[in-house]
Amino acid sequence: MKRLSFYFIAIIIIFSIETKADAAKLDNELFSESGILIDTVTGQVLYEQNADRPMYPASLTKVATAIYAIETADLDEIVTVSAKARNVEGTRVYLEEGEQVPLKRLIQGLLLNSGNDAGVAIAEHISGSSRQFARDLNNYLEKKVGMGDTNFTNAHGLFNQEHVTTAADLAKLTQYALQNSTFKEIFGTEQLDWNGDSWSTTLYHHHKMVREIPYEGITGGKTGYVDESGHTLITTAERENISLIAVTLKTETQNQAYQDAIALLDYGFENFKTSIIPSGKEYVSPDGSSYTVEEDLYFTETKSGAVLNVGNDGTLKIKQNDKLLNTAFSLDDEADNKQSSGDVQKASSSDKVDQQSSFSTIVVIFLIGLVLLFFRKLIKRAIT
Repeated sequence: MKRLSFYFIAIIIIFSIETKADAAKLDNELFSESGILIDTVTGQVLYEQNADRPMYPASLTKVATAIYAIETADLDEIVTVSAKARNVEGTRVYLEEGEQVPLKRLIQGLLLNSGNDAGVAIAEHISGSSRQFARDLNNYLEKKVGMGDTNFTNAHGLFNQEHVTTAADLAKLTQYALQNSTFKEIFGTEQLDWNGDSWSTTLYHHHKMVREIPYEGITGGKTGYVDESGHTLITTAERENISLIAVTLKTETQNQAYQDAIALLDYGFENFKTSIIPSGKEYVSPDGSSYTVEEDLYFTETKSGAVLNVGNDGTLKIKQNDKLLNTAFSLDDEADNKQSSGDVQKASSSDKVDQQSSFSTIVVIFLIGLVLLFFRKLIKRAIT
C-alpha cells in the first residue's frame, strides 16, 4: 500500500509542475538560424528558435543607436560630421566632412537608409568617439533595457567578432523602443525627402514589407546584412487584437528572411490575442483574500481561450513593473479582449504553457504508474 501511494504521489507532484513547453510551433522550421516572435504589449514569447544563441546583428544594431540617441540627447542639436563619419564603409547617406545636420535628421537617415555615416556621426556627437559610444550604449542596454546577452562594439553593426547579441535581446530592445513615440514614428516612415550638402534624394524605407511587399498591419522594421551575419530582420505589425515583433537572424537570401518574417507574423495573428484585466476589477483568491486591479493588466492568450503564463493551479502570472502579482484569477469569463495599444506592460515570458502537451504528459505518466503497479503484483505472485 505504501508503494502504491508512492506512485500516485509521484503523479500528483508531476501534475503540479508547470509545463515549460514551447508556447507555439510553426509547421516548418525557420530558414533563419535564430528567430523569435513576441507580443509587443506583454513581451510574451509566442515562438522561438535558438533565440538565446549569440549572433551577429549587422544593421539591426541601429535600432539600439537610435533609441539611445533619442532618449539621451536633444533631437534639435546640430551635429558636425567628422572625417571618420564621412569615410565609413558600407551603406551611407553621403554626409560630407564639416556638414551640419540636426540629430533627428541623422536618426532618420540611420533607420530609413541604414546610413553607417549617420551612425558614426551620432556616436561621436553623443560620446566623443565611437569606442566610448559603444561602452555607453552597452551600459544603457543592460541597465535600462535589460539586454543581458548583448555586446556592441560600434553604432552601425559593421562586422566585429565581438559585436554580438541574441534574437531575444533584439525583441526586448524593439519592445522597449516602441514605447517612444519619436522612435515609433521614424521606425515606420515609408519615405522621406533628404537634402544634404552633396546628396539630395528621397529616402525609401529599406524594409520591403513596409513598402514593396504588402502585408496587413505592418508598422515598421529594420534590415541588416554583412557576410558574417547573413540577412537579418526586425519586423513589427499590428492588427485588431494583437501587436507583434518578429526577429529573424542569418538567412542565406533576403527572400528567406522575408518568408520567415511573414510566417512568424501569420502564426501570431492566427493564433494569439492580447487581453486585458481592466482596472477596478475585483477578484477573490482561494484563501479568501480580495484584490482590486489598480490599473489595466495585459496578458497574452490563444484565440481558443487558453491563457499563457498560467500554472496548473489556475494562477495567472502577470509581471508588472518587474513585480509578480501572486493572485489566483479566474479568467474564463472575466478577461475582456482589447486592442493592443498604449503603454507596454512587461509580462513574464519564462512560463510558457502548452495545455495539450501537459495533458498528454499526464496521461502517459498515469499509464506508466498503472504498468508499474501491474508488474509489482506479478512479481509478488511469483515470489509467493
